[in-house]
Parts: sequence; structure tokens; C-alpha cells
Amino acid sequence: MSNVNLTRISAEHNEWIKGLDFYKEDLRVLVHRLEEISQHNNSQETRKGIEHFQNQFIIQRNNIEELTHKIREHITEVGRDPGLETGQMDSELLADHENLLDEYNTLEKVINDLRHEYNSYLVAAKG
Repeated sequence: MSNVNLTRISAEHNEWIKGLDFYKEDLRVLVHRLEEISQHNNSQETRKGIEHFQNQFIIQRNNIEELTHKIREHITEVGRDPGLETGQMDSELLADHENLLDEYNTLEKVINDLRHEYNSYLVAAKG
């Protein structure tokens, strides 16, 4: 058992879920913009870029869904931990929490990098 601040743990869970919801919506916007590009530009080079980003958006949407599911499962497991009544958390649950934080940060970086790559592609496709 490890001492934990349950308020901090809960706040992190909420922050992650809100962040993932934001990224999911952001991907919807990016997909919509990609559809607009595909309607106006049929060059082979543009088609390659469109296919690449379509695939990446699908992959990242799936990653968001998977991580959201893991976080929700973790929230349930944390809620079942009897040690929380005394401000203690099972060491394994705490390790899982830290792993989820790492996964969230990694996914956030991947999505932000993808967005920057995509924006550069849009500039080139329009130019």
C-alpha cells in the first residue's frame, strides 16, 4: 500500500478523459478538413497524403478509444480498493496509474505531432 491523494488521482482521471475527448473531437475536425481537400484535389500526390492521414486518423481514434477504456477500467478498480478509506492505494494500482499517465502523455505527443504534420501537408496541398 502507498499513501495517495485521492483527490489528485481523481482529478488526473478526469483530466485524461477530458483530454481524450478533446483529441477525439479534434480528429473529427481534421477528418472533415481532409474530406474537403479530397473533393477539390485529385492529383496522385495529394491522394497519397489523403490515404496516409486517413489511416493515421483511424489509428489514433482507435488508440484514444482503447486508452479511454483502460482509464475507465482503472477508475473502477481504484474505486474498489479498500485501502482508499485510509488514504492508501494498492501498489499495483498505483503503478497502473503511472503507466496510464505515461500512455496518455505518449498519445498526446503522437497526436500533436500528427496534427503538425497534417497542417504542413495542408499548406503544401493548397499551395
